Amino acid sequence: MTCPLCSADAPLQDFPVTGGAEGATAAICATCVEQIEGTPDPAHWRGLAGAIWSEEPAVQVLAARMLGRIDEVWANDLADQMYLDDETRAWVDNVETTLEHRDSNGALLARGDTVVLIKDLPVKGAGFTAKRGTAVRGISLVADNAGHIEGRVEGQRIVILTEFVKKK
Repeated sequence: MTCPLCSADAPLQDFPVTGGAEGATAAICATCVEQIEGTPDPAHWRGLAGAIWSEEPAVQVLAARMLGRIDEVWANDLADQMYLDDETRAWVDNVETTLEHRDSNGALLARGDTVVLIKDLPVKGAGFTAKRGTAVRGISLVADNAGHIEGRVEGQRIVILTEFVKKK
């Protein structure tokens, strides 16, 4: 069988397409499944030019979601050309977003945790440098960015990149 997303001639497997009709699936190849669940390789997704015109709504939804994840000129052009009815567009946009804030070692951070800075960080606009080893108690998580937390250092509330902290 031919994969409707990448046009590869490979065995297909049912892949659940969430956010729409109950139990909706699309039969796609294992390579597409891997890349949907991981980091997409733009070269693999050139077949989306045909997938955006599929008669199967689940395939259209997957194609639209992948085009949104690929930061290439050709992908943006395809996304602009794609036509979706209102119901399918709502399905494309109905994606659960679960942001997980993780420290430099991959430990999950939660509101109120204490973290330690692993690098000297110049604080813009405050005129000081937050030193390595400084404990930041009672952090807050930035709701729309998994790479940012907030905390008090030397009496100033600052935004800190999670890649420069470790959970204590």
